[in-house]
Amino acid sequence: MWALGDYPAVATEVIAELGPILVAAAGIGPGTTVCDVAAGSGNASIPAALAGGEVTATDLCPDLLEVGQAAAERAGATLQWREADAENMPCADARYDVTMSCVGVMFAPHHQRAADELLRITRPGGTIALISWTPEGFIGRMFATMKPYAPPPPPGASPPPLWGNEEHVRALLGAGVSSLHAARRTLKVDRFASGAEFRDFFKATYGPTIAVYTALGDDAEKVTALDADLAALGDAALCDGASPEGVMEWEYLLVTATRDS
Repeated sequence: MWALGDYPAVATEVIAELGPILVAAAGIGPGTTVCDVAAGSGNASIPAALAGGEVTATDLCPDLLEVGQAAAERAGATLQWREADAENMPCADARYDVTMSCVGVMFAPHHQRAADELLRITRPGGTIALISWTPEGFIGRMFATMKPYAPPPPPGASPPPLWGNEEHVRALLGAGVSSLHAARRTLKVDRFASGAEFRDFFKATYGPTIAVYTALGDDAEKVTALDADLAALGDAALCDGASPEGVMEWEYLLVTATRDS
């Protein structure tokens, strides 16, 4: 799914500031060993490496890793890139000072398996740092909008935006962490002038959206209805009165937790 479209365009044109925010929250500096789980094209990995971290960027999609590696070279960042499944990480126990994920691990279908891996590879006293879209925020609402048009999820899969619910994350990490801080924040997005422009951009670049449209095939009636629903969602976000005209607010949950010793 993530090889569809052009997710790096989303990472660089829309959500670029989330990576540095996560790096700062995790306290990454020179010598910090870091694993970025479901790193995509390196939205957080590259800033972590530029901050001095010894970074391993992992993702299930090799195409995204290739794009990230090229971007890192252009930025003068040195890090390792490794194909890996967030639910079965090829890493030693307690390997990293910081294990992080920027709107990435939330898309692993089996949340508890992914959370158990975050815990396993983080050293005692180390940090788990996560940014996830909230169910109530714009991207959460986008997934809710697409759900009636999407095929059924795989057996045992949980909705990605649940990672944006503090209680859900606390339950996933459980006794594996000695402390956990969660804060809801908003990303201001001024990339789109209309709901239709947002819809067309995501139809062309964002894997989950492309996958839903692909599943609809030649059903013109449903395609037209989804087109209208996504454009209406975007227009509502642009005109909700909470931000200046032409600016969307996308809510996310920032979590930092300390691995129990």
